[in-house]
Amino acid sequence: MDITAPTSLGPGRLVVAAADAPRALLWLGHGAGGGIDAVDLDALAHALPASGISVARYEQPWRVAGKRVASRPEALDIAWRETAPVVADLAAGLPLFVGGRSAGARVACRTATELGAAGVVCLAFPLHPPGRPEKSRLDELLLPDVPVLVLQGDRDTFGTAETVAAEAAARDGVRVVAVPGADHGMKTLKSSPLGAAAVRELIGSTVAGFVDEVVGRGA
Repeated sequence: MDITAPTSLGPGRLVVAAADAPRALLWLGHGAGGGIDAVDLDALAHALPASGISVARYEQPWRVAGKRVASRPEALDIAWRETAPVVADLAAGLPLFVGGRSAGARVACRTATELGAAGVVCLAFPLHPPGRPEKSRLDELLLPDVPVLVLQGDRDTFGTAETVAAEAAARDGVRVVAVPGADHGMKTLKSSPLGAAAVRELIGSTVAGFVDEVVGRGA
């Protein structure tokens, strides 16, 4: 199901994969270098509905408009916030989880608390620009006051799983799960322990388990 979501910055788009008997909704944003068909976002949209979790992938207005350069972070947050009422209608009172990959994960972290999210799912969180560890975005990852799951490749040049786990260890509630052999795009080498199908399965099962745990905790 496709839904056009008007914002003050132009229309965004929600692509919804609905569960037959949903018990939660996961709202996901894309990164700055790609769209909602990214490997990890696509994996969740296909895997989670069977577990009772509906998935709404959000395409930012800049992407809908066909622009090649992502909007600034402030504009991404504005469009996300202005789309929240549409997503709330989709959730229909069910627990709402927010997240995304890369820049989309940053948006979710910055806005999760104010939007009343039950939890946050970060895929390939860009802890720092490649080769610039001093430009840390750890403060954004630690902003949510709800449980946070991070799925991070151990070859990610924006921060490996080991690095993210070490830096986020100071805050309870942030769980980092390594995707063995994966880079920032969740792609692995032929020599890696996990192939493409196994990466998709790991992402889907890990997120489903996280949602189960959080929803069960609040029951």
